[in-house]
Amino acid sequence: MKRLAGWARAEWGPLYVAVRGPLARRRWRAVPLTLAAVCLTSLAQIVQNQSWGYEPVQDVGAVRAEDPLWLALSRTPLSLFVPALDLPVWGALVQILLVFGLAELCLGRPRTLLVAYTATLAGTLYARVGPALGPDGPFGLPASDALVVDTGPSAAVVGLAVFLGWRFRAYATAAAVIVAMTVEVLLKNNLAGREHLAAIAATAVLYAWLRRRDRADGAAGRRPGGGPRRRGLRASGKATDPEPAPARQSPPGPQPPGPEQPDGGRGSADRRRHPRSPDRHPHPRSPDRSAHFRSPD
Repeated sequence: MKRLAGWARAEWGPLYVAVRGPLARRRWRAVPLTLAAVCLTSLAQIVQNQSWGYEPVQDVGAVRAEDPLWLALSRTPLSLFVPALDLPVWGALVQILLVFGLAELCLGRPRTLLVAYTATLAGTLYARVGPALGPDGPFGLPASDALVVDTGPSAAVVGLAVFLGWRFRAYATAAAVIVAMTVEVLLKNNLAGREHLAAIAATAVLYAWLRRRDRADGAAGRRPGGGPRRRGLRASGKATDPEPAPARQSPPGPQPPGPEQPDGGRGSADRRRHPRSPDRHPHPRSPDRSAHFRSPD
């Protein structure tokens, strides 16, 4: 039992520490993105089950491989929150609440959205490539899959789960997710399973790139004279350190009073202008005239 507890502490301890602080301080206010995603998914589920709401939801969030690319890309952001009709909606809500919540607490909202949409976009693009390759190839799909409606948060959830496992060294958890998705494809070779593998591959590339960039930023921050780079705000792909301001040069002439010049720094200048000033150069002492009045020996 102690060994199991030690393994769990080593596997999920860093993730628990990252989650505990923000959640204890702000409670539910720490996950506004997750709550918005849950509410939007619930709303889409309610609307699409109405007689008048199915077509509007499909028009804004349904993605098919047979659709033009620009139309598929424009629908991809909302397709993440449209639950699949053949799956229970509570499963999608639990996935969003758990995985999106952990990611928002540990990674922040910008990076959570970046990982989620990278994984979703990878699945969307693969759904167009797979049928083109044909069912005979190892990465191909039958042509009928081009008509399948591709919606739901599953690809984003898989990508975020794997990213969190790698980021917080929960390698066994990340490996379990990858193995489960692989077994799914082996048992049921469908579009959803292949999209999950494509999402994992895209997440791996994104993780490697972000890790390399973070290391470069850290090295720049430790370099002498090099301040930390601003992340996510680079216009040209490279961050440049600001040039140091030129050193101020003292103007010629009298200097303002300083602690080392009690007389205001004007002594040398006054001496040059008034070399015979009586207060600084007294006249030579007159010869001793007492010698003229010496008493005779």
